[in-house]
Amino acid sequence: MTEPCDLPAVEARRMIGRKTLSPVELLESCLGRIGAVNGAVNAMVALDEGGARLAAKQAEAAVMAGETLGALHGLPVGIKDLEETRGLRTTYGSPIFADFVPEADCGMVARIRAAGGIVIGKTNTPEFGLGANTRNRVYGATGNAFDNTKSAAGSSGGSGVALATGMAPLCSGSDTGGSLRNPAAFNGIVGYRPSAGLVCSEKRAHGWSPLPVLGPMARSVADACLLLSAMASDDARDPLAYTLHARPVRGEPALFHPPRGLDLGSLRLAFSEDLGQAPTERVVRQAFQARVAAIAPMFARAEAAHPDCAGGDEAFEVLRAGMVLTAHAEKVRTRPQDCGPNIIANVEEGLRYSLADGARANVLQTKIYRDFQRFFGEHDVLITPAITISPRNWRELYPKEIDGQTTRTYFHWLALAYYVTLTGHPAISLPLGLDAHGMPFGLQIVGPRGGDAFVLGVAAAIEAAFAGDATLGRPVPDLARLRTAPPIGGMAEFRSFD
Repeated sequence: MTEPCDLPAVEARRMIGRKTLSPVELLESCLGRIGAVNGAVNAMVALDEGGARLAAKQAEAAVMAGETLGALHGLPVGIKDLEETRGLRTTYGSPIFADFVPEADCGMVARIRAAGGIVIGKTNTPEFGLGANTRNRVYGATGNAFDNTKSAAGSSGGSGVALATGMAPLCSGSDTGGSLRNPAAFNGIVGYRPSAGLVCSEKRAHGWSPLPVLGPMARSVADACLLLSAMASDDARDPLAYTLHARPVRGEPALFHPPRGLDLGSLRLAFSEDLGQAPTERVVRQAFQARVAAIAPMFARAEAAHPDCAGGDEAFEVLRAGMVLTAHAEKVRTRPQDCGPNIIANVEEGLRYSLADGARANVLQTKIYRDFQRFFGEHDVLITPAITISPRNWRELYPKEIDGQTTRTYFHWLALAYYVTLTGHPAISLPLGLDAHGMPFGLQIVGPRGGDAFVLGVAAAIEAAFAGDATLGRPVPDLARLRTAPPIGGMAEFRSFD
């Protein structure tokens, strides 16, 4: 029998509206799952049991009173620990903020609550989200949902694992170098990177940069669409909100939920193992080839092709470093003892760049963007692996080599994701079975500029084609094994980088 915490979010919301599932019952099921498996993986790091229980009782009363219910009414939501939550500790994974309790929600969290979502707790993240291995010195490491000795990726690793293990039906995430897509791929769930400005953020110091975005994570495309419909909005504090091309009517949720029905047989598919240059592990290439063989016949045309991403590594490295300098240079200068290796390395790198380097990075980014426009004039959909490696031990801070190729930086292994980031095109990581190592495989689906509803529709169609397929359906972790697994908190290096 399906436990309430394992229900799809869309189904749970429907049952709540029909009075066949109580928000209190759903919340208690999620809290029970957290109690049973969180010790093994350390995904949910700050719980608001009291506040969540009160909100669930109020949500139940609203249902019984026949009140108008929001899109997320009664659904528990995990919030990534980079986003401020009123009255609930928000650490950003940093000892500097270990005891910080915000007085107000950030805009995205406020929108989730306004839609009826219940904040159940915070999900783990690397320090300030800098890195795709979810470890920090406040809460420690997060283990993969399928093997807690392996990386959950990041920086939304806690959200990815919480979803995979049924701790919450919906979670928030954010993405610069793939932080919505990477942990989704590693943990067998859905992570969606929307067009910049679709999910508004009042927090970006570089307000006109399209690199960092907020977005939804869920166990299915339909569930991700449901959360996106509540997250999407207009906010004058976000300079990119007015540039949005994805919606003719700003804030209209019907454009995203439910996902658009599409005929894949009318579309032109392009596929690429490495976008021409990303260091991609053999086991990932082999898994991707098998998925292409299964997916290609669904489309009108399918061919190996990719945009020109030359210069993408240099452009992303410089542009990312500029944002890190703005946010963290002062912390590294005044409190280096409280800063981890990733933040220090990023600041030191950023200080080496010149204004000329920044100018060249912008030129390269523009060149890649314009070739994406040419490419999507010839193809409708691009698919790649979502990430370049199969999960490795979480003690490995980052892969220094991939199949003998030395990586350029500690985030070079995210190249398949960050080349797309540079262009601002929407992209999703869709779980499609396991690789040869028995770990989840994520397919990255990229669409045209502003094509959010289109990308989600393509993903939903591919997901539906493999629903129930033992090989290519969404993989599910062994919860019985996690319940009896040794606690990750007892493992060496859990809360350090030694």
